[in-house]
Amino acid sequence: MNILYYDCFSGISGDMNMAAMIDLGVDPHYLKAELDKLDLGAEFELKVSTCACSGIKGTQVHVCQDGKKYHDHGHAHNLAHDLAHDHDHDHAAEPSCEHTGHAEHHPAHDHAVASAARHEHHHAQLRNLAAIEAIIMSSDLKPEVKQTSLRIFDLIAKAEAKVHGKPVGEVHFHEVGATDSIVDIVGAAICFHALRVDAVWASAIELGSGLVQCAHGLMPVPAPATAEIVHGLPTTRGGTDHEATTPTGAAIIAALTSRFTSTPAMSTSKTGYGIGHRQSSRPNMLRVFLASDDCPAHM
Repeated sequence: MNILYYDCFSGISGDMNMAAMIDLGVDPHYLKAELDKLDLGAEFELKVSTCACSGIKGTQVHVCQDGKKYHDHGHAHNLAHDLAHDHDHDHAAEPSCEHTGHAEHHPAHDHAVASAARHEHHHAQLRNLAAIEAIIMSSDLKPEVKQTSLRIFDLIAKAEAKVHGKPVGEVHFHEVGATDSIVDIVGAAICFHALRVDAVWASAIELGSGLVQCAHGLMPVPAPATAEIVHGLPTTRGGTDHEATTPTGAAIIAALTSRFTSTPAMSTSKTGYGIGHRQSSRPNMLRVFLASDDCPAHM
């Protein structure tokens, strides 16, 4: 049995997951071509770079909108706050990266079309689950990619609805409804099916510690939606001094994983590293393995 194993010792976010999948072997040009099927036009540009964290070479992904970089630091963040403050902070905190190439969408360069893209991005903040489902289902993505994407979104929508005491249909997402999170989630589904594995296993999920700035103010880590999503899953806390696992990351793991074990009996064939965008006391990366459960006996 071919296995994708997630080593979540430093948590998981949407962009770290996509970066790890590329580092594991998913062609970024294939990923870009599949994401183009969402027909989101000039809303984003996907940039892929090599990056070193704690001396380990890996891959880092940026989802850029209107020339700004957005990272999955928790979809409950107020996007207007991110636009005003977090971009500069994140840029300063990024590990030193060597840019080696990118898979790009093609945003318009003239002022009029760029203004239209910004207007469209503003409305993207308020997309609800029905709007996201419409974007995905009307695309030419493979049926299995659509189903996996919607399963991940459904987990987040139900968690948000419970946290805010609203019906699922009335939940209007902030970052999850914005383009960057659609890219993270649909990208996760594209990469998962591209790897053609038989099963996904994962370690316990590190959630982090501290407080996170959300649309409704400061909240404890894990963010409320993350806490809902990881019910019943093995987790650890306090290993990092920030929000290590975002709702998007938690939903990806919850939707895909069939077995949790920190002591897997498997034979690995390849390792990938998805580098995050924060400085941390613990290496800020997601490590993934391609493996099989056909373990040769030790001689």
